[in-house]
Amino acid sequence: MSNDFLMIRRAVPLLLLALLTTGCEALQSATTATQPPPAPPAQPGAPVPGAGALGQQLAALQVAPEDTGAHYDRDDWLPDWARTGQCTTRETVLQQQGQGVVVNDKCAPTAGQWVSRYDGVTVTDPSDLDIDHVVPLAEVARSGPIVDGRRQRPGDWPVEQRRAYANDVEGLVAVTASSNRSKSDDDPARWLPAQDHCGYVASWIHMKTKYHLSIDQQEHDAIAQILTTCPA
Repeated sequence: MSNDFLMIRRAVPLLLLALLTTGCEALQSATTATQPPPAPPAQPGAPVPGAGALGQQLAALQVAPEDTGAHYDRDDWLPDWARTGQCTTRETVLQQQGQGVVVNDKCAPTAGQWVSRYDGVTVTDPSDLDIDHVVPLAEVARSGPIVDGRRQRPGDWPVEQRRAYANDVEGLVAVTASSNRSKSDDDPARWLPAQDHCGYVASWIHMKTKYHLSIDQQEHDAIAQILTTCPA
């Protein structure tokens, strides 16, 4: 067998291996090129794509670390529901959010039907319902903005302002006691209702905007992610 023939026979496998490697690399490059790059994380101050006005409102909120040293005592905010005319705030919310609500001569609902916004449970006994602050009072106390380098603490608001927040029906919702207990004072980074995430974060953004509150980074990012799934 000649030396030339031996050299050719040894070279053929190497040539085939080179062709196979080149083909695989080309296929991998073509596959990679067709895949979209991962979406970048939402940045504070940047509107959430596709989220419409809510994305703009979220972007306008100040992102600041939660004020874990803020003092909070529920009685400073809500020693009892305020009364407007005959009705307390609780009674007003139950009347607004229920169907076929029957009240007694003191404005207290005695019958009706309510669908708990957090878990979809239908309730017919008003005593089984809690009135929840969408943005909890303790969360508000921890969400004072930083102004000129100094933390503003909602716990230092005038008593009238604290009571006004605690009784603002725009931030109140009738829900089952069990869903309210599971939420506690968590923000959307740690707790979400079983349904209607979009409506829930919309209310959250509205109340934080209305009362000029700050939002921490994890809270911001969780809400921004939810908004990408919501209609504009």
